[in-house]
Amino acid sequence: MLVYLTTMNIAHVVKEEALKSNENPMTKETVMAIEAWNHSEFCCRNYILNSLDDNLYDIYSLCKIAKELWESLEKKYKIDDAGSKKFVIGKFLKYTMVDSKFVVSEVEEI
Repeated sequence: MLVYLTTMNIAHVVKEEALKSNENPMTKETVMAIEAWNHSEFCCRNYILNSLDDNLYDIYSLCKIAKELWESLEKKYKIDDAGSKKFVIGKFLKYTMVDSKFVVSEVEEI
């Protein structure tokens, strides 16, 4: 999904904070930048939601901001990835080579 958002040139929306202007009155450039950000935010949120399974859509559609949506998905699903990495590392550390096997076959087994 991050690759797709990068291709669409809107991945910055899930990584950065929203644009806010402290200028009063706002310049034309500031207004245009905020409108562009809001459009990117809208597209990004909906691209992410569109890629989700229907069951997940109902849960995550409550997130109103793309960054909030992205962070909640990362929080939920990156934890599982960390657990699988710990399992692989543990398996690697406990691995012992056997003299009767070729090195190549043992490396493939790891």
